[in-house]
Amino acid sequence: MNLDKYDCFTDTAYASFSFDSIGPNGTIKKIVNYQPIPDAVWPDGRQVINLGFGDWNEEEQKVDDSTGSNNQDRDKVLATVACTIISYCDKHGNLPIFAQGSSPARTRLYQMGINAHLVEVEKLFIVYGLFNGVWKTFEPGFNYDAFLVVKK
Repeated sequence: MNLDKYDCFTDTAYASFSFDSIGPNGTIKKIVNYQPIPDAVWPDGRQVINLGFGDWNEEEQKVDDSTGSNNQDRDKVLATVACTIISYCDKHGNLPIFAQGSSPARTRLYQMGINAHLVEVEKLFIVYGLFNGVWKTFEPGFNYDAFLVVKK
């Protein structure tokens, strides 16, 4: 993707990634974790993988997916997350990646990021949205409940 993104770091299994968001609220460590969803398979039999994302809470030593850091770098953060999907799939195969915000507002934020860069996103991924309980090819104009991407 030709979008501005942060440098990120991964564990040896390419299942957890970290990077720093830098903006008016300071430097905020972001974590992206990938885990298989038990009993979730795509129609072609591939295991579905959950993308977990949030801010690292140093005090509690865990990822917090409910905080909004408002560091004015949404597009750069989302581009960085997209790059972790590419890295994950390069290592583990083109598995379907499931993403859903921790709230409807957060899911909507993700959708706005996808919409804003749909041409770039669709060069690399097939994007699906969950609408009224049904997976459909992503189209602007719908309010999706979750997303699933498959690297091309």
